[in-house]
Amino acid sequence: MIILTKRSAQREHEGLTGRLVTISDPDSGASEAYRRLRTNLIHPKADRPVQVITITSPGPREGKSTICANLGVVLAQADKRTLLIDCDFRKPGLPRLFGLPNLRGIVDVLAGQYNMQDVWQEPLANLRVVAVGPPPPDPAELAESERFAEFLRDARQYFDYVLLDASPIQSVSDPAIIGTQGDGVVLVFDAQHTRKMAVRQSMKSLEAVGANILGTIMNNAGTSQTRYAYTYRS
Repeated sequence: MIILTKRSAQREHEGLTGRLVTISDPDSGASEAYRRLRTNLIHPKADRPVQVITITSPGPREGKSTICANLGVVLAQADKRTLLIDCDFRKPGLPRLFGLPNLRGIVDVLAGQYNMQDVWQEPLANLRVVAVGPPPPDPAELAESERFAEFLRDARQYFDYVLLDASPIQSVSDPAIIGTQGDGVVLVFDAQHTRKMAVRQSMKSLEAVGANILGTIMNNAGTSQTRYAYTYRS
Protein backbone atom coordinates (compact mmCIF):
# COMPACT_ATOMS: atom_id res chain seq x y z
CA MET A 1 0.00 0.00 0.00
CA ILE A 2 0.97 3.63 -0.23
CA ILE A 3 1.49 5.30 3.14
CA LEU A 4 0.97 9.07 3.38
CA THR A 5 2.21 10.68 6.58
CA LYS A 6 0.09 12.80 8.88
CA ARG A 7 2.27 15.84 8.13
CA SER A 8 1.64 15.41 4.41
CA ALA A 9 -2.07 14.96 5.02
CA GLN A 10 -2.21 18.18 7.05
CA ARG A 11 -0.40 20.05 4.27
CA GLU A 12 -2.93 18.73 1.78
CA HIS A 13 -5.81 20.26 3.77
CA GLU A 14 -4.39 23.79 3.99
CA GLY A 15 -6.11 24.98 0.83
CA LEU A 16 -6.40 24.33 -2.88
CA THR A 17 -2.68 24.28 -3.69
CA GLY A 18 -1.97 22.39 -0.49
CA ARG A 19 -4.34 19.61 -1.46
CA LEU A 20 -2.62 19.33 -4.83
CA VAL A 21 0.75 18.64 -3.25
CA THR A 22 2.03 17.21 -6.55
CA ILE A 23 1.84 20.78 -7.92
CA SER A 24 2.70 22.86 -4.84
CA ASP A 25 5.49 20.63 -3.51
CA PRO A 26 6.64 18.19 -6.21
CA ASP A 27 9.81 17.25 -4.28
CA SER A 28 7.93 16.16 -1.13
CA GLY A 29 7.66 12.61 0.14
CA ALA A 30 3.94 12.60 -0.61
CA SER A 31 4.56 13.58 -4.24
CA GLU A 32 7.12 10.80 -4.54
CA ALA A 33 4.54 8.35 -3.16
CA TYR A 34 2.11 9.39 -5.89
CA ARG A 35 4.81 8.88 -8.51
CA ARG A 36 5.47 5.41 -7.14
CA LEU A 37 1.78 4.64 -7.41
CA ARG A 38 1.88 5.95 -10.99
CA THR A 39 4.76 3.61 -11.76
CA ASN A 40 2.82 0.63 -10.45
CA LEU A 41 -0.21 1.58 -12.54
CA ILE A 42 1.85 2.03 -15.69
CA HIS A 43 3.88 -1.14 -15.07
CA PRO A 44 1.53 -3.44 -13.13
CA LYS A 45 2.64 -6.76 -11.67
CA ALA A 46 -0.62 -8.33 -12.81
CA ASP A 47 -0.89 -9.63 -16.37
CA ARG A 48 -3.86 -7.43 -17.24
CA PRO A 49 -3.10 -3.69 -17.65
CA VAL A 50 -5.39 -1.21 -15.97
CA GLN A 51 -6.86 1.84 -17.68
CA VAL A 52 -10.12 2.69 -15.88
CA ILE A 53 -9.61 2.84 -12.11
CA THR A 54 -12.20 3.49 -9.39
CA ILE A 55 -11.01 5.21 -6.21
CA THR A 56 -13.21 4.91 -3.14
CA SER A 57 -13.00 4.75 0.67
CA PRO A 58 -14.97 3.10 3.47
CA GLY A 59 -16.37 6.40 4.76
CA PRO A 60 -16.30 10.17 4.12
CA ARG A 61 -13.34 12.51 4.70
CA GLU A 62 -10.67 9.85 4.22
CA GLY A 63 -8.87 11.67 1.39
CA LYS A 64 -10.05 9.73 -1.68
CA SER A 65 -10.78 12.83 -3.81
CA THR A 66 -7.46 14.45 -2.89
CA ILE A 67 -5.61 11.26 -3.78
CA CYS A 68 -7.56 10.87 -7.03
CA ALA A 69 -6.69 14.45 -8.02
CA ASN A 70 -2.98 14.13 -7.19
CA LEU A 71 -2.70 10.80 -8.97
CA GLY A 72 -4.29 12.42 -12.01
CA VAL A 73 -1.72 15.21 -11.88
CA VAL A 74 1.31 12.90 -11.79
CA LEU A 75 -0.09 10.80 -14.64
CA ALA A 76 -0.55 13.96 -16.70
CA GLN A 77 2.97 15.07 -15.79
CA ALA A 78 4.21 11.79 -17.29
CA ASP A 79 2.55 12.74 -20.60
CA LYS A 80 -0.33 10.32 -20.07
CA ARG A 81 -3.68 11.53 -21.36
CA THR A 82 -5.72 11.41 -18.17
CA LEU A 83 -9.41 11.88 -17.41
CA LEU A 84 -10.78 12.42 -13.90
CA ILE A 85 -14.52 11.82 -13.48
CA ASP A 86 -16.36 12.89 -10.34
CA CYS A 87 -18.69 9.97 -9.62
CA ASP A 88 -19.48 11.04 -6.05
CA PHE A 89 -22.99 11.97 -7.11
CA ARG A 90 -24.18 13.13 -3.68
CA LYS A 91 -21.18 15.14 -2.44
CA PRO A 92 -19.01 16.01 -5.46
CA GLY A 93 -15.65 17.48 -4.57
CA LEU A 94 -13.17 16.69 -7.32
CA PRO A 95 -13.57 19.88 -9.44
CA ARG A 96 -13.30 22.02 -6.30
CA LEU A 97 -9.77 20.74 -5.75
CA PHE A 98 -8.82 22.31 -9.09
CA GLY A 99 -10.95 25.43 -8.61
CA LEU A 100 -13.38 24.35 -11.35
CA PRO A 101 -17.16 24.87 -11.45
CA ASN A 102 -19.67 22.04 -11.14
CA LEU A 103 -22.25 23.45 -13.54
CA ARG A 104 -22.56 20.55 -15.95
CA GLY A 105 -20.94 17.16 -16.10
CA ILE A 106 -21.38 13.44 -16.48
CA VAL A 107 -25.06 13.52 -15.46
CA ASP A 108 -25.78 15.86 -18.37
CA VAL A 109 -23.89 13.60 -20.78
CA LEU A 110 -25.76 10.50 -19.60
CA ALA A 111 -29.04 12.41 -20.02
CA GLY A 112 -28.12 13.00 -23.68
CA GLN A 113 -27.83 16.78 -23.34
CA TYR A 114 -24.09 17.08 -24.04
CA ASN A 115 -21.15 15.10 -25.38
CA MET A 116 -18.12 14.24 -23.28
CA GLN A 117 -16.06 16.93 -24.98
CA ASP A 118 -18.68 19.55 -24.09
CA VAL A 119 -18.34 19.05 -20.34
CA TRP A 120 -14.71 18.24 -19.68
CA GLN A 121 -12.44 20.96 -18.29
CA GLU A 122 -8.66 21.18 -18.66
CA PRO A 123 -6.86 22.45 -15.55
CA LEU A 124 -3.46 21.14 -16.74
CA ALA A 125 -1.89 19.85 -19.93
CA ASN A 126 -2.88 16.22 -20.56
CA LEU A 127 -5.49 16.38 -17.78
CA ARG A 128 -9.27 16.65 -18.21
CA VAL A 129 -11.82 16.77 -15.39
CA VAL A 130 -15.52 15.93 -15.71
CA ALA A 131 -17.74 17.19 -12.90
CA VAL A 132 -20.97 15.58 -11.72
CA GLY A 133 -23.34 18.32 -12.83
CA PRO A 134 -26.88 18.34 -11.40
CA PRO A 135 -27.47 15.62 -8.77
CA PRO A 136 -29.23 12.58 -10.26
CA PRO A 137 -32.39 11.17 -8.63
CA ASP A 138 -31.01 7.60 -8.51
CA PRO A 139 -27.19 7.38 -8.61
CA ALA A 140 -27.16 3.57 -8.39
CA GLU A 141 -29.41 3.23 -11.43
CA LEU A 142 -27.22 5.71 -13.29
CA ALA A 143 -24.04 3.81 -12.40
CA GLU A 144 -25.33 0.52 -13.80
CA SER A 145 -26.90 2.02 -16.90
CA GLU A 146 -25.76 1.18 -20.42
CA ARG A 147 -25.18 4.91 -21.02
CA PHE A 148 -22.56 4.95 -18.25
CA ALA A 149 -20.84 1.87 -19.68
CA GLU A 150 -20.87 3.50 -23.12
CA PHE A 151 -19.40 6.70 -21.65
CA LEU A 152 -16.48 4.71 -20.24
CA ARG A 153 -15.98 2.87 -23.54
CA ASP A 154 -15.71 6.23 -25.31
CA ALA A 155 -13.33 7.54 -22.63
CA ARG A 156 -11.00 4.59 -23.23
CA GLN A 157 -10.62 5.72 -26.83
CA TYR A 158 -9.52 9.24 -25.89
CA PHE A 159 -7.42 8.69 -22.76
CA ASP A 160 -4.58 6.54 -21.47
CA TYR A 161 -6.04 6.55 -17.94
CA VAL A 162 -9.50 7.24 -16.54
CA LEU A 163 -9.87 7.76 -12.77
CA LEU A 164 -13.34 7.55 -11.20
CA ASP A 165 -13.79 9.30 -7.85
CA ALA A 166 -16.65 7.28 -6.35
CA SER A 167 -18.71 7.79 -3.19
CA PRO A 168 -17.68 6.09 0.08
CA ILE A 169 -18.53 2.43 -0.28
CA GLN A 170 -20.09 1.89 3.15
CA SER A 171 -22.59 4.71 2.66
CA VAL A 172 -24.33 3.76 -0.61
CA SER A 173 -24.44 1.01 -3.23
CA ASP A 174 -23.29 2.83 -6.38
CA PRO A 175 -19.50 2.80 -5.68
CA ALA A 176 -19.49 -1.01 -5.75
CA ILE A 177 -21.40 -0.91 -9.04
CA ILE A 178 -18.98 1.67 -10.47
CA GLY A 179 -16.10 -0.53 -9.33
CA THR A 180 -17.24 -3.31 -11.65
CA GLN A 181 -17.36 -0.99 -14.66
CA GLY A 182 -13.61 -0.40 -14.77
CA ASP A 183 -10.43 -2.45 -14.58
CA GLY A 184 -9.90 -2.22 -10.84
CA VAL A 185 -10.50 -0.42 -7.54
CA VAL A 186 -8.14 1.36 -5.15
CA LEU A 187 -9.40 1.65 -1.56
CA VAL A 188 -8.30 4.69 0.47
CA PHE A 189 -8.52 4.72 4.25
CA ASP A 190 -7.45 7.02 7.09
CA ALA A 191 -4.95 5.39 9.45
CA GLN A 192 -6.05 7.58 12.36
CA HIS A 193 -9.82 7.21 12.10
CA THR A 194 -10.84 4.25 9.91
CA ARG A 195 -11.60 1.08 11.84
CA LYS A 196 -10.10 -2.17 10.62
CA MET A 197 -13.58 -3.67 10.46
CA ALA A 198 -14.67 -0.92 8.07
CA VAL A 199 -11.75 -1.71 5.75
CA ARG A 200 -12.54 -5.44 5.83
CA GLN A 201 -16.23 -4.84 5.19
CA SER A 202 -15.42 -2.54 2.28
CA MET A 203 -13.14 -5.18 0.75
CA LYS A 204 -15.88 -7.79 1.14
CA SER A 205 -18.44 -5.50 -0.52
CA LEU A 206 -16.15 -5.05 -3.51
CA GLU A 207 -15.34 -8.76 -3.71
CA ALA A 208 -19.05 -9.63 -3.51
CA VAL A 209 -19.77 -7.83 -6.79
CA GLY A 210 -16.66 -9.18 -8.49
CA ALA A 211 -14.66 -5.94 -8.47
CA ASN A 212 -10.91 -6.27 -9.04
CA ILE A 213 -9.22 -4.77 -5.96
CA LEU A 214 -5.88 -3.37 -7.07
CA GLY A 215 -4.64 -2.28 -3.66
CA THR A 216 -5.01 0.19 -0.80
CA ILE A 217 -3.69 3.60 0.18
CA MET A 218 -3.19 4.41 3.86
CA ASN A 219 -3.65 8.15 4.39
CA ASN A 220 -2.71 10.21 7.47
CA ALA A 221 -0.39 7.51 8.83
CA GLY A 222 1.60 9.59 11.34
CA THR A 223 5.08 11.09 11.10
CA SER A 224 6.77 7.94 12.42
CA GLN A 225 5.87 6.22 9.14
CA THR A 226 8.51 7.12 6.57
CA ARG A 227 8.22 4.23 4.13
CA TYR A 228 6.28 4.71 0.91
CA ALA A 229 5.03 1.59 -0.89
CA TYR A 230 2.15 0.33 -2.95
CA THR A 231 1.07 -3.28 -3.28
CA TYR A 232 -1.09 -4.72 -6.03
CA ARG A 233 -3.39 -7.59 -5.29
CA SER A 234 -3.29 -10.28 -7.95
